[in-house]
Amino acid sequence: MIRHATGLLAALVLLLSLVPSTADAGERQKLGYGRLITNDYFGDGQDRWRTGSWTSSRVWGPEWTGQVPAGFGDLIELRIAAEIIAPDNLANPDPSDRPYAGSVSIGAHTHFKWGGFDTSLGGDLVLSGSGTGLGSFQRGLHKVLGVQRPSDSTLDAQISGIHPTVVGEIAREVVLGSAVRMRPFLEGRAGAETLVRAGVDLTFGRSGQGDMMVRESVTGQRYRVVTAAQNNGFAFLLGADIAHVADSIYLPTGNGAELAESRDRLRAGVQWQGERASAFYGLTYMGEEFEAQSEGQLVGSIRINLSF
Repeated sequence: MIRHATGLLAALVLLLSLVPSTADAGERQKLGYGRLITNDYFGDGQDRWRTGSWTSSRVWGPEWTGQVPAGFGDLIELRIAAEIIAPDNLANPDPSDRPYAGSVSIGAHTHFKWGGFDTSLGGDLVLSGSGTGLGSFQRGLHKVLGVQRPSDSTLDAQISGIHPTVVGEIAREVVLGSAVRMRPFLEGRAGAETLVRAGVDLTFGRSGQGDMMVRESVTGQRYRVVTAAQNNGFAFLLGADIAHVADSIYLPTGNGAELAESRDRLRAGVQWQGERASAFYGLTYMGEEFEAQSEGQLVGSIRINLSF
């Protein structure tokens, strides 16, 4: 099944890579690229639960004017991501802890204006299991670092499958001052995880004004994919959201870890823009995702861009 999914994934990558060339070259162009690395090593250092993820986006569309276009499908984002979810004890996990899961995903999302709202809608194909190679990768990395490695039994019990997922978000930016912006949002997901979420993001500072930002799924941190103008300096970001979760393939019924129906996240970050470089560092507190989880966790997210 994983081999079949890998072929489907490759076909989807090829199809999406042709999106810019099939449109009118005068209307659609490559606009930008963004990425974000998240790991609990940059946070509480506990190496557990939502332990690490990587997300990368490439965007095509008409010339960027500082806001998303009005037309559905005019601006396309290709998004690739990988994530490792792990129990607290990798070698001998507690039966009530969450199971191991390594997942990779690829998706296409369109961003557009709808009724005055910034709107995004798209889909991701999520693959989980040993075929992703993430369990073997973590085992090899931990061997080099001399820290606890996932046991054979832990990896054998990991979540496996193919999970088509639909994602949508609507948001509206409210200008509170020359350098303060508020962005309330609503998000819905159905597939690998099925949930509805409401939250708000606050930005303090002129750096990044007019840039296109997209939301990373694990932490909710927003990362830049299109630069409008190089406003050098710092911007400070705060955010919070709460979700009602109906289902998650990462916490299957009868597996020992019971899904918590409510999830909350708190985040903060600082973005710096220089003449030839930029950087971002963010911290996110994520509340309990299953009933036996003893506490929340703190993860860190980083992005560094250099221009030569």
